[in-house]
Amino acid sequence: MMKTGRSILLYFLFIGLATFVSCSDDDDDEITDGDWWEMSDFDGVPRSDAVSFVIDDIAYIGLGYDGDDRLSDFWKYDPVGNYWLKVATFPGAARNGAVAFSINGKGYVGTGYNGDDELNDFWEYNPENDEWTQKADFMGTPRYGAIGFAVDGQGYIGTGYDGNYLKDFFVYSPETDTWEQIISIGGSKRRDASCFVIDDKAYVMSGLDNGVYLDDLWEFDPSSGYWTEKREISDSDDDNSYDDEYLSIARMNGVGLSINGMGYLLTGSTGSMLSNIWEYDPQLDLWAEKTSIEGTTRTEAVGFAIGSYGYITTGRSSSYYFDDIWAFDPNKEYDEDN
Repeated sequence: MMKTGRSILLYFLFIGLATFVSCSDDDDDEITDGDWWEMSDFDGVPRSDAVSFVIDDIAYIGLGYDGDDRLSDFWKYDPVGNYWLKVATFPGAARNGAVAFSINGKGYVGTGYNGDDELNDFWEYNPENDEWTQKADFMGTPRYGAIGFAVDGQGYIGTGYDGNYLKDFFVYSPETDTWEQIISIGGSKRRDASCFVIDDKAYVMSGLDNGVYLDDLWEFDPSSGYWTEKREISDSDDDNSYDDEYLSIARMNGVGLSINGMGYLLTGSTGSMLSNIWEYDPQLDLWAEKTSIEGTTRTEAVGFAIGSYGYITTGRSSSYYFDDIWAFDPNKEYDEDN
């Protein structure tokens, strides 16, 4: 009888332990979709609020703020060789909060803040001769915290801050070196928003307006010149369940990039620094969370995509500035030993 009772007791202890382990696993749904690994540190001084663009699978990174000074140096990064080389110094005023993009093998940089004034000058970089050429000034008001992107051979700059929050947009033609104002983005004015380009359409999201982290997402089609509002990037509190986890997408100073037809929003802040990463599917107009960055949580970083990988570097956390660089494979399972 004692043996039978002991067996029953052990049975229930086993069941209880199994139930505890099962519940623990269910409650600890760690996201493991996407893997990170560290690359060779950025050769320049640590900084935040820099710019980046990509030409022929080489990334170019420069400008920014190191906590004491605005910067004008520029560097190129080869992800295959995993090395950095310094290129020609940016000839305009040292600055942070500028925008950059590339068109037809050349890089473009404009706007920003030099510590005293907002800026509207605009520059072209030619990697073939490692030279900068000043182009026609940006048509809008001098500003910083704007966004810039290139689609179908033309460049676009809009939103930002010139003493007031902005929502206007302008298009640049490198062939004629001219600017033209286009339809403004819908919704709110904003600064420090994020963007990425997928299949010749641009997507602009979030940013800050009047102390609010915006939860909207807009698609721009250059073939029509119109903006279309997509689903909100927050939990709408309606009967739909698809957005129940959309609790940490909205932000300012996030990094936007695209890889293989999907968009990614990384880092940034909402008063506190963010390390999480969200993937956007433009076909479904839905977001899914990926593995958070392994490096230190940060804001005002820069990012770029080359091939099937994304990269993020520089940025700051409070008064600490970074020079590490991390590569990201969104389709690989997370490996903590990588």
